[in-house]
Amino acid sequence: MKNFLDFSYDAQPMRVVFRPGAALTATAGEAERLGLRKVLVLSGARGADTARAVADSLGEVCVGVHAEARMHVPVEVADRAVELARTLGADGCVAVGGGSAVGLGKAIALRTGLPLIAVPSTYAGSEMTPVWGLTENGAKRTGRDPAVLPRSVVYDPELTLELPVPLTVTSGINAIAHSVEALYAPDTSPLIALMAEEGVRAIAGALPQLATEPTSLEARSRALYGAWLCGSCLGGTTMGLHHKLCHVLGGTFGLPHAETHTVVLPYALAHNAPAAPEAAAAVARALDAGDAPRALWDLARRLDAPRSLAELGLKEGDLATAAAQAVSQEYANPRPVTEDGVLALLRAAYEGTPPA
Repeated sequence: MKNFLDFSYDAQPMRVVFRPGAALTATAGEAERLGLRKVLVLSGARGADTARAVADSLGEVCVGVHAEARMHVPVEVADRAVELARTLGADGCVAVGGGSAVGLGKAIALRTGLPLIAVPSTYAGSEMTPVWGLTENGAKRTGRDPAVLPRSVVYDPELTLELPVPLTVTSGINAIAHSVEALYAPDTSPLIALMAEEGVRAIAGALPQLATEPTSLEARSRALYGAWLCGSCLGGTTMGLHHKLCHVLGGTFGLPHAETHTVVLPYALAHNAPAAPEAAAAVARALDAGDAPRALWDLARRLDAPRSLAELGLKEGDLATAAAQAVSQEYANPRPVTEDGVLALLRAAYEGTPPA
């Protein structure tokens, strides 16, 4: 068993601003601090109005708004954004929105080296990581590169006030997944464990309140704080089977990102828990429960979130293909990854029954 006090820890070199209203009052200052003079603002279609408000706050420093970010960052979407950044002579980017917008900003940074400022409006956590992802020909590729790590992250809980309750819930559970896998990662550490457990506790405590009081700024702030911690765990460790499965299900079968994480997480933890009892116990403490996988499933049930891959549109005939893809490459996981084991996990997630 790994010695808990034998570890390495890399602190990510970024600046964080966290306060209500920061998107419109702090982003311009962060751009100035980085010496940026020609900034391209990025978003998805849903967050275009917010992105334009941020662009207005930047004044003449903003040279354009590109609201074409899409889930899983299709390579053709990235190509268009990179070309636009080069055409405009941008010297930096500001990504406003969820994981899709930040992912597009990372794609530009990866290709051009331009510095990135992230202004998250969901709980995805990508803004805290040097991880990038691109989808091409039905397959999602991911990698790590310090060039894609945002130089500044502006957390403004007011941006999440209008986040629909269903997306609030699934985005929050997506964040919890980062902490769960960080707890049993081969490169975990005591610092990661502290952040992971606190992050799960903060989000899981805020989500039920947000389901009934979605405009509670206090609960939104707690959820965003938790997402920051969970995202830091994602950026500081190696993810395992859960994230690999979600990348396959999203990149190959087009399943929605946060919803897929929400469905798969209880089953992935149930699968790995026998080989990672301390991680499972930490999640259970954070959830104030005895059985962590069942508590995660119950949390999704109480919040009326999706609980089966069938609900998300996956076909039963796709399960074997997904399992084969998930074992096609080696990666770290506390329990050996076998095609039969993964297929059983996926079948349980497809049916949506409580995890055993």
